[in-house]
Parts: sequence; structure tokens; C-alpha cells
Amino acid sequence: MTLGAGDTGNAFSPDALPDSTDGFVLRAVPASWRPFVQLARLDRPIGWQLLLLPCWWSVALAGIGAGQNPNVGHLALFLIGAVAMRGAGSTYNDILDRHIDAGVERTRGRPLPSGRVGVGAAKVFLVAQALVGAAVLFSFNFFTICLGLGSLAIVAIYPFMKRITSWPQLVLGFAFAYGGLMGWAAAFGSLGAAPVLLYACAICWTIGYDTIYAMQDARDDAIIGVRSTARLFGGRAREGVGVFYLGAVLFGSASVVFAGGGVLAHLGVCAFALHLYRQLRSIATDDPALALRLFRSNRDAGLLLFGGLSLEAILIHAAI
Repeated sequence: MTLGAGDTGNAFSPDALPDSTDGFVLRAVPASWRPFVQLARLDRPIGWQLLLLPCWWSVALAGIGAGQNPNVGHLALFLIGAVAMRGAGSTYNDILDRHIDAGVERTRGRPLPSGRVGVGAAKVFLVAQALVGAAVLFSFNFFTICLGLGSLAIVAIYPFMKRITSWPQLVLGFAFAYGGLMGWAAAFGSLGAAPVLLYACAICWTIGYDTIYAMQDARDDAIIGVRSTARLFGGRAREGVGVFYLGAVLFGSASVVFAGGGVLAHLGVCAFALHLYRQLRSIATDDPALALRLFRSNRDAGLLLFGGLSLEAILIHAAI
């Protein structure tokens, strides 16, 4: 791979992007690799973490349904797949949005709009990451492979949604929440009410947290014509996010019931709900830094739910 015109080589600062959180990754690789680390968002692990968590929820929920411990092998495979596919999706999105990103203060320093990576090199990198994701997918059963391939259509259309609808967060939800189906499918080779309800939970959760994320760019988005639920809700963002967070809690609770979960799983849902409520109390539409912190805190919210579901599966297995 070769960098495009404008590469600054060793002069490039790992801190150039304002939302980078993992400086260690950038410092640990050669300067010529740093733009690709940023394309894959490896310096911003929250993206793959939020993609991974519904997969892990689903693995744990399947453990409850089957009376078994969560499948550690499946947890590991979904971890690898989430990192690879988050990177591939981000690279694809950046290729399509490079001209839009150039007009937004927070994103104009990204590798493509800044010229540190050429489009051709980005496409090669995209294919390489997609192949890793494909290798993970094809390690599962046939039903799960077919189900996973179905998500590609959602991923393909998502970058265009911000141009034509105020609900791109809904389409992102369909894509990022897909793991809510996958873990159950990998265990059973089929679907049922429990994973479908979990998928609905993850969709609502994604719409809520990505609305918070979009608050950072609402001003620039209005200037360049990019749409979002943050712009749609405007001054009533707390209420808008609250509706979807409530939906996430209700659907999550229902999925536990249909899977046969007990007290520990419901405690996990309660902890998840309390975390989302704390976010709602803190929302301020005019504070981009706060919006970013609240968005990132959803990793912890998701881990609380995963912990409750996992402990329930372990308890059920121990009692059998």
C-alpha cells in the first residue's frame, strides 16, 4: 500500500485527530501505518466495542436458553470479527464520505480528506479487513453464515442515509445491533423470539447513543446538509434519546423472559437501565465534549448487561 499525496511521514502527530483515545496503538506502529490505524478506528476502540457487545449479549442469552455457560470460542470469534468488520465499515464509510468529512471540523483531519492515504490504498485495506471478517463468519454454521451475509446490504446503504433521511441512526442500528441475532444463531442454527427481542433492544440502544454522538457535529451538519436524529430532535434530544433508551430496556427485559432467564439476568437489565438513565440526566445539546464522553460510556452500559446475562447462564448451568 502506498500513501497518497500529502503524507507527512514521521512528522505526523498521533494526536492529530481530536477523538482519538488510544495513543499507545498509534505510537506502537510505524508512522506510515498510522493513517491505516485511523481508517480502521483502532485508535478509537469504542466503535468495535459497541459492535461487539450485542454479539456477546446474544452468546450469553443463548447460554441461558441452552442451560450452558456462554461459549468462550464464540465470544473470541465475535471479538475478532467485530474489530475487523468495524474497521472495514469505517474504511468504506470514509471512502464514500471523504468530501463531506473535509467540511466538518472534527473529521477533516482523517486520512482520506487530509490526503494522508489515497483512495486506492484505502480500497485495498478495506478488502483485507473484509477477508478477515469473512474468515470469522465462515467458521460458524450454515444458518449463521447466511444470516451474517444478509447484514452486508444494510452496511452498504448506511453511508448514504445521512444524505436522504433524518434517521441514519435507525439504519446504523439495524447494522450495529445485528450481533443480537448472531450469537443465538451460532449456538442453535436458528432464531426465536428471544434473539429477535434482543436485536430490537440493541437497535433502540444504538439509535440512542448515536444520537448523542451526532450532537458533536450538529452545527457543521446543518451547514453542509447532513441529516441526523440529533438535528431532528434539536432541543428535545433528551426526550428523543429517552424514548429509545426506554425501548432498549423493555425489549431487553422481554428477551430475558423469552430465553428463560431469572434474577441475575434481570439485574443485568436493571444495571443497564440505570446507566442509561444517568446518561439522560447529563445530556446537554450544546456541549460536544460531554456528548462524546456519554457516547463512550455506553461500553460500560453494555458490559453491565453482558455481565448479568453471563452470570445467569453460568448459574443455570451449575444448577443442572
